[in-house]
Amino acid sequence: MAAPGPVTPGPPFEPAQPPVIEGFSPSIYRTQESFKEKFIRKTRENPMVPIGCLGTAAALTYGLYCFHRGQSQRSQLMMRTRIAAQGFTVAAILLGLAASAMKSRS
Repeated sequence: MAAPGPVTPGPPFEPAQPPVIEGFSPSIYRTQESFKEKFIRKTRENPMVPIGCLGTAAALTYGLYCFHRGQSQRSQLMMRTRIAAQGFTVAAILLGLAASAMKSRS
C-alpha cells in the first residue's frame, strides 16, 4: 500500500462569499431585502394571507377573553370562528402557491 502524498490545503473558507455553483442562483433578487421590504412584497403578492392571520388572531384573542369572563357560549363560537379563519388562511396560502406556479410556467 502506498503512503499518501502531502495534502495541499485549499483556499480558506470565507463565509461572506458563498461557493459558486454553476447553474444555481441562491436568489433572483440582486440586493438583500430587509424584513419590512420582504413583508410588503409578499403581502402585495398574496394579500389574503395576512388578512386571514389577523382574523385568526382576533378570533383567538376575543375567544380567550370571553372564556376568562365566563361567557362559554361566545367563547365556543369564537373558537369555531378561529378554525374557519385558519381554514381561510390555509386556502389562501395554497391558492397563492398555485397562482405563483402557474405564473412561473408562462
